Amino acid sequence: MSFPGMPSQGGGGGSGDGTGKAASGFRQGMNVMSSDPSNLTSAEAAQQDMMMKNMQAVMESCPAKSVIAGGMGFALGGAFGLFMSSMSYDTPLSAQGQQMTDLPLREQLRRGFKDMGSRSYSSAKNFGLVGAIFSGTECCIEGFRAKNDIYNGVAAGCMTGGLLGAKAGPQAAAIGCAGFAAFSAAIDSYMRMPSDE
Repeated sequence: MSFPGMPSQGGGGGSGDGTGKAASGFRQGMNVMSSDPSNLTSAEAAQQDMMMKNMQAVMESCPAKSVIAGGMGFALGGAFGLFMSSMSYDTPLSAQGQQMTDLPLREQLRRGFKDMGSRSYSSAKNFGLVGAIFSGTECCIEGFRAKNDIYNGVAAGCMTGGLLGAKAGPQAAAIGCAGFAAFSAAIDSYMRMPSDE
């Protein structure tokens, strides 16, 4: 099959207008982009290795880890908040449900979607904040200690819980520290369990 402006597969389609050279250059470009290292020259291979190392260094940096964890926490928190807010209208027996059933359908939908949106956004912000603080703190502690063990997560959990509970006073900060540290220890020890393979 041939397309306008492209040489035919028989090899006789080069009409002297440069399309044969363009097709050849396109094929060479595709060879460079392929993952087969035998098609790369030493300079291109070195450039590709350098680019991969730079990308890996950026992804392993503490700010990038914090942003990624915050974004993932924001998305998860939004989904969780949307689900939980939709459950608050599941029965008309509650006081809030009784108020909603007395309204016209259009007003019920408007209020319901507005409330679901605000609760979802609030939950997303909280989850994103927790994810960003925990991930950034754990990365900094791991870099400072130069070790990757369970104590990094426990310390990061304690600091995250303490920071989040600090507005409510020292007792709330201590409870938040202990709670987040225990949760981090439980999750980290489960994740580090040897597999049965």
